[in-house]
Amino acid sequence: MRRIVIVGASLAGLRTAQALRAEGFRGTLTLIGDEPHLPYDRPPLSKRQLTGAARPEDDDLPIPPDLDATWLLGTPARALDPAGRTIRLADGRQLDYDGLVIATGAAARTHPAGHVPDGVLTLRGRDDGAALRTRLRAGRRIVVVGGGFLGSEIAGAARGRGLDVTLVVSTAQPLARLVGDGVGAYVAELHRAAGITLVTDRTALGFTGDPAVTGVVLSDGDTVDADLAVLALGAEPNTAWLAGSGVPVAGGVACDPYLRVLHESGAPLPNVVAAGDVARWPHPLADGAPIALGHWSNAAEQAVAAARTLLRPDDARPFTVVPSFWSDLHGSTLRAVGLPARSDECRVGRYDVSGRRLEVTYHRAGRLVGAVTVGGPGRIAAYRRILTDELLRAA
Repeated sequence: MRRIVIVGASLAGLRTAQALRAEGFRGTLTLIGDEPHLPYDRPPLSKRQLTGAARPEDDDLPIPPDLDATWLLGTPARALDPAGRTIRLADGRQLDYDGLVIATGAAARTHPAGHVPDGVLTLRGRDDGAALRTRLRAGRRIVVVGGGFLGSEIAGAARGRGLDVTLVVSTAQPLARLVGDGVGAYVAELHRAAGITLVTDRTALGFTGDPAVTGVVLSDGDTVDADLAVLALGAEPNTAWLAGSGVPVAGGVACDPYLRVLHESGAPLPNVVAAGDVARWPHPLADGAPIALGHWSNAAEQAVAAARTLLRPDDARPFTVVPSFWSDLHGSTLRAVGLPARSDECRVGRYDVSGRRLEVTYHRAGRLVGAVTVGGPGRIAAYRRILTDELLRAA
């Protein structure tokens, strides 16, 4: 291979580029990014950046001086022709490749409401974070729509800066779909203790105000007054540019266990791999069902595996790393491993909000598939070892 193109210039793209060089690739390396920024860490956007504990440049990802890559930033890819091995960019340019890495990540899911006034924001990239951070002023009323990790972190950061915060959750507890009601109830107690108003079992139907938002209309007909609203409704994989390429993209770019991108025929495309939030691949902890993960560690680890598959296909190994993620909420760090959302049973071993301790395990057909803890980092490390050993036995 002489020319490798990486579409996506965030964590997964950068880590893939580094891994390719580490594997001995000495050809032309080009990274395409839709944002104008060089790679940066996204987790701090809803943590340190919103609280004001860090500046944007503090979370820039270091780029090795010997990476020897061409960066095409602020220029999204618009089309892929696998047969011709070309990529068309938004500015009309066309790039040829011998090897391709798809690492385009995901975009914030927006609200379907017809009228979306000023002051209704999402948080996905650095520019989103800057726009939100400037509006977080003490005494203002903010409504955060979405009770996942992102919504919970935004709500916590806003409350820490003195705003009147309402968190709207579509389930009975925040995080319920991701880690179950037990962890959700724990996080709900943390939110309420911090002074956040929780609105559960309801969704946002629309907004009032013109030109600026004045309220969020809920599914029960009530309206919550707001000077600012943030939508944390999950993410959609960035796959629109793959339309017409023959790549299945429902829920993410379809990959085989080796992270080779699949054609709609089921066969792998020649010399095309994927990594990061956009990749959807079969995982043993999900009984071989395809999953997509939006975790920092997954993007970093997948990048290394994708690079190896691309350069050394005969030595490729299935990507079966145990997923892990974490979240800072009101001074507590919630750590998780495995796939809690794929369980059919959860067992609460410890639940102590005042002491900031929590331990929950997740099982599928009696088999451990995940764990969540607050406090005692050694416990989550032990659960990760158990899951890793199980994957090694199954390999």
